[in-house]
Amino acid sequence: QVQLVESGGGLVQAGGSLRLSCTASTRTFSAYRMGWFRQAPGKEREFVASISRGGFGQYYADSVQGRFTISRDNAKNTVYLQMDSLEPEDTAVYFCAASDRVGVRVNDYDYWGKGTLVTVSS
Repeated sequence: QVQLVESGGGLVQAGGSLRLSCTASTRTFSAYRMGWFRQAPGKEREFVASISRGGFGQYYADSVQGRFTISRDNAKNTVYLQMDSLEPEDTAVYFCAASDRVGVRVNDYDYWGKGTLVTVSS
């Protein structure tokens, strides 16, 4: 069982930056591929970014490519999402998730945090 806890959300103006963190309670953090998803009010949860077990491979949704950066520190059991040039459309609850396989779908991930709210004002 893997427990995930996100932090770092908040209110920011358009064009600003935030860094989200997600810490996992597991001794085998490096065995999991990690992902970030988001869910805006009234919308389905969508993929944002993922990172390979060793941190050398990253994959991004087109909507955030070039603005967001995912990274991980396996020694700290933590994955990060650096969000720059934020837009009002980025407003959502952001979730981190863990998977033992490659994928970008919600169903590809086995463990989820409770989420952290990001609000971008115009």
